[in-house]
Amino acid sequence: MSGAVEAKLAELGLTLPEVVPPIAAYQPAIQSGVYVYTSGQLPMVEGKLPMTGKVGGEVTPEEAKELARTCALNALAAVKSVAGDLDRIARVVKVVGFVASAPDFTGQPAVINGTSELLGEVLGDKGVHARSAVGVAVLPLDAPVEVEIQVELTEA
Repeated sequence: MSGAVEAKLAELGLTLPEVVPPIAAYQPAIQSGVYVYTSGQLPMVEGKLPMTGKVGGEVTPEEAKELARTCALNALAAVKSVAGDLDRIARVVKVVGFVASAPDFTGQPAVINGTSELLGEVLGDKGVHARSAVGVAVLPLDAPVEVEIQVELTEA
């Protein structure tokens, strides 16, 4: 099933990926009432991380921002896996972004803008959200970025 949101993705030259399978004991997304909570989404592309390392070290902030866009696409795929249709998104409520950071890197908000901007491009006003952008020492698989989102759905 695809609708206006997936048409917008196509218009932007983007394709909704397959849901990234869990690498541990969790589900990619769960629904509780009218909310969907995603697990942390890594910037996996066809089952692989395109880059590894610390932002401000091996990975530039610009590269990390692009990876954060990929995390957002993976998060949308996880939402669709439980909601059935991305057109059910009433709004994105919260984004939490984690950036594996070199010790002196302080540009985490600019990196996570990759996620926020993609959600805005795809969902318009429904993509406006509260957000946290946090620097961490290391992420799973040495990923530079990890993102989780919470969305509110309309009734089915």
